[in-house]
Amino acid sequence: MRRRLVISYLLLMVLVLLALETPLAATLASRETERVRADRLADATRFASLAGPALRGGAPGPLGGELASYDELYGIGAAVVDRDRRTAVSSRDWRPGPGTEAALDYALSGQQFSVPDSVWPWGDDPVVVAVPINDGGEVLGAVVIATPADGIRRRVTAWWLLLAAIGIVAVLACVLTAFGLAGWVLRPVTELDAVTHEIAEGDRGARVQHRLGPPELRRLAASFNNMADVVSDVMDRQRAFVAHASHQLRNPLTALRLRVEELGLSLTDPQGRAEHQLALEETDRLARLLDALLTLARAEREENQRVTVDAAEVAASRVAAWQPLARHRSVSLRLASVAGPAYARTVPTAIDQALDALIDNAVKFSGAGGEVTVTVRPADGGIALEVRDTGPGMTLDQLDRATERFWRAPEVQNVDGAGLGLTIVAVLVDASDGRLTMRLAEPRGLVAGLWFPAPVPAGPAAPAGTAVRGPAVSPDGPAVSAR
Repeated sequence: MRRRLVISYLLLMVLVLLALETPLAATLASRETERVRADRLADATRFASLAGPALRGGAPGPLGGELASYDELYGIGAAVVDRDRRTAVSSRDWRPGPGTEAALDYALSGQQFSVPDSVWPWGDDPVVVAVPINDGGEVLGAVVIATPADGIRRRVTAWWLLLAAIGIVAVLACVLTAFGLAGWVLRPVTELDAVTHEIAEGDRGARVQHRLGPPELRRLAASFNNMADVVSDVMDRQRAFVAHASHQLRNPLTALRLRVEELGLSLTDPQGRAEHQLALEETDRLARLLDALLTLARAEREENQRVTVDAAEVAASRVAAWQPLARHRSVSLRLASVAGPAYARTVPTAIDQALDALIDNAVKFSGAGGEVTVTVRPADGGIALEVRDTGPGMTLDQLDRATERFWRAPEVQNVDGAGLGLTIVAVLVDASDGRLTMRLAEPRGLVAGLWFPAPVPAGPAAPAGTAVRGPAVSPDGPAVSAR
């Protein structure tokens, strides 16, 4: 936009210069030509006053000496021609040239004549003037002077070069002024664009300086800051509400579960015990839902904090933690990791919770006899983790919606889960500047991929933060591409 503004100012300046300097250049050429032409007409008139005896008596008289001296002094050829166009007397260097015949036609008809009106730098024709020689009202002949125009062209060219230099200086001044003016006008817009990107990347405290630029843009910056304050406050209130509500509901839910559990001791009817067990399971499901909401609120609140973790060590820890559940469901769970540490830069507990969610999904949906493989390897300047399962997979439409909050595939509505696990994974990966992808596996199943950036610089020693662990979450379906 700055370039467009500068080009607009420059184009306007060039048009103004052309509108001003073009007529001025033509006027200068005409002025220089007119000055020389007036001098030649005066000289021709003086020669015409001396040419009468030469034409009547046939002798040059003093006119021949005048023309010779004139040619020697100024290098300008002149001639006296009678009414029959015969040259009566001429200077030594006189040569008829372009415009001579037309000049004689006018002069012999009793009129003064001169050509051209203006001498241009690219022309080479001389300045020709002709004056009639009169005697008692009778035209006896004419005086013709042909002046080389080299001197006029040099002076006109010098004037035009001066105008061009002035124009170039004016254009340079316009460009410098235009850059300064465009910078002053666009500085608030540039800062607004930068702050918008910072807020989009998670820095909700970024604001625009509202004391720069024109008044309209200063008001826009102030309005943007007010809007950002309101949006940030609303988001903080929303997250605080979710976190507080989830936390506060945990206490009465715990008390309710204890009371329901104690109530089961007095039940003797088998059907009543079955209903009692269902009530306990529902309280457990509600507790997991509250834990997931609290985890999500905390994950979204983690904006800029980063820690360096050993992804290989975290993956080994999570695979070991999920082994009992995998064996219980007759699922083979194994780890394929690189030898040595694989450091990644993430928000706290991002890898822990992401692997918990993906491994839980893979074990849950693989079924008895299924296989789940967790892979850790360097890739694309960072660390890539994959969780591959042999479950039923998902359709492309389901993959597109898998990270929506509380969304669950229709065929797994009765499977335990709250529909928030993959949402938490997506938030944690995005906050870590990572990537979450999902693709179909061959011949069946899904491959959930995580990528996290490597620390800069990557130190060889085990960094602080490796031991950070997050609670296991209970998600419900594979994820889609996020970030």
